[in-house]
Amino acid sequence: MKTNKHHLFTFLIFCLLLISCENKNQLTFESLKFTNDSCADCPRISIDIPNALDNSKIDAAINTAIKEELISLLNFDEEIEVSTIVEAITSFNNGYFDLKKMFPDENVEWETEINGEVTYENKDIISIQLHSYMFTGGAHGYNSVRFLNFDKKKGNELENWELFKDSGHFMKFAEIKFRIQEKIPQDDPINNTGFMFENEAFYLPENIGFTKEGLQLRYNQYEVASYADGPIVLILPYNEVKNYLSVKIKP
Repeated sequence: MKTNKHHLFTFLIFCLLLISCENKNQLTFESLKFTNDSCADCPRISIDIPNALDNSKIDAAINTAIKEELISLLNFDEEIEVSTIVEAITSFNNGYFDLKKMFPDENVEWETEINGEVTYENKDIISIQLHSYMFTGGAHGYNSVRFLNFDKKKGNELENWELFKDSGHFMKFAEIKFRIQEKIPQDDPINNTGFMFENEAFYLPENIGFTKEGLQLRYNQYEVASYADGPIVLILPYNEVKNYLSVKIKP
């Protein structure tokens, strides 16, 4: 009986040490939220993004990249320099009020919702996904996803081409997988089933990110297909792409 208890105690200690090691590889975040709730006449705004807390180089890179993405989405006056999220929200509000002045009879309520989350993290890299919905008039709003990838050791954001040992080699592999998923014969033109790749040539999407399920290649609406087709998402298991990657991923 003592032996069984000893084995159980040893196992529990091992589990605690394992969890502790995993936690050491993870950055610390808080939820940072912004709304327009205090402004009755303003457009509806709901923002919930991760904010890195550890005051390191990688934390600064993450927070800066997220801030810049939000400014890009919300700033409606390119002639005015915007440097904070609050200023970007003010710009979004002003864009709405300017439109109301120009077209006072139009009853169009602007809105935006932006949510961010960590989709993958190990000791070397971290991926953050920003999902945004924006409606500023017209027949429908626009949904988009932006992946931000970071090298935790170097403390900087990674460009898509930096994710691969040879991006051209990987693109050939991705095209084969894309054609299989979308049922496009390998020898047919890439737009044969209705896609809209420029110059009839396959290319990687603007957004590539690491997730628990695998490497996600995401073409947002309008990128290679019509709005009605929605986003086109290809998820490649890590055991299939690990040899193409320049970063270490545990399948």
